[in-house]
Amino acid sequence: MDPLRRQLTDPKAERVLTFVNKLRELEDEFPAQLAATLFYVASHKDCHKQAMEEDLEFSNASGSRNTDRLSAHHRLNKPGLDLITKEQDPGNRRRLQLAMTPQGQALVDSLLSILYD
Repeated sequence: MDPLRRQLTDPKAERVLTFVNKLRELEDEFPAQLAATLFYVASHKDCHKQAMEEDLEFSNASGSRNTDRLSAHHRLNKPGLDLITKEQDPGNRRRLQLAMTPQGQALVDSLLSILYD
């Protein structure tokens, strides 16, 4: 047997590893909170930021940090990942509405195909 023990023993776990590495292609350190935010928006089309924060038990600051990082413009005047959009809700201008960008939806689709195809 190979002394480095590279033999695959769990193909399902390897799929999860492939999934995680795909996220790491975007940023070396892709935090779980950022992934949770991305998949919340993907699974709750046109949701409100406040609902996302409440459901994920994030503070307002944490919700802003994560949504800024996933948007086109990072809060530190850096380019964001451009995976979601943040816009004022036309029905209530004090609320922010979150939606997937085409690039974000393509990423989510490819990640889901790793796990379920």
